[in-house]
Amino acid sequence: MSNTPHELADEFPDLVDRMHALKVEDPRFARLLDEYHEVNRAVHRAETKIEPTDDAHMEVMRKRRMVLKDEIYGMLSA
Repeated sequence: MSNTPHELADEFPDLVDRMHALKVEDPRFARLLDEYHEVNRAVHRAETKIEPTDDAHMEVMRKRRMVLKDEIYGMLSA
């Protein structure tokens, strides 16, 4: 299990400029980014035991992060 944060700039380094442009242009995309960062921070805090959580909640958070990342990537690659 990795407790390295899954920052979008690290996940999609070649799309950082597009991410910034969409964040400025598209309020829905900006909200998705904000939600992704919020969930990602919560997962990271749980993984590093700063804010421990149970396995079921961790699974829900990880799945939500994955769904958000997929949706963000879809918008970036459209």
